[in-house]
Amino acid sequence: MSYIALVTLVVRDYDEAIAFYTDALGFELIEDTDRGDGTRWVVVRPRGTGHGSALLLARAKDDVQRASVGAQAGGRVGIFLHTEDFTADHARMTAAGVRFLEEPRHEPYGSVAVFEDLYGNRWDLLQPK
Repeated sequence: MSYIALVTLVVRDYDEAIAFYTDALGFELIEDTDRGDGTRWVVVRPRGTGHGSALLLARAKDDVQRASVGAQAGGRVGIFLHTEDFTADHARMTAAGVRFLEEPRHEPYGSVAVFEDLYGNRWDLLQPK
């Protein structure tokens, strides 16, 4: 086994999720395929990574799934987005309207700040030392 290819993130709406992840976070849209049954296969990943982990954006289909939107990690940071230029990415994301929950911190392990995606899922923007 080489790597985790996809992690599912349950979303309210495909198009609003694509817009957030591509515009605000700067991800690239890898695939958006209509599956013919009202669902789509939508994959995004950080720009320039070439391969590795990506997000499968899956629209919630029922009340149970809709209840999980924005709370997939139970209020904890559930996704860790590494960067090679924390200052530039933090500034770009802030300008794009990303909501950071704290000021940047400089810890022994690196520079970090917690932010929320458009649904309230918590992420770390992290530049490891």
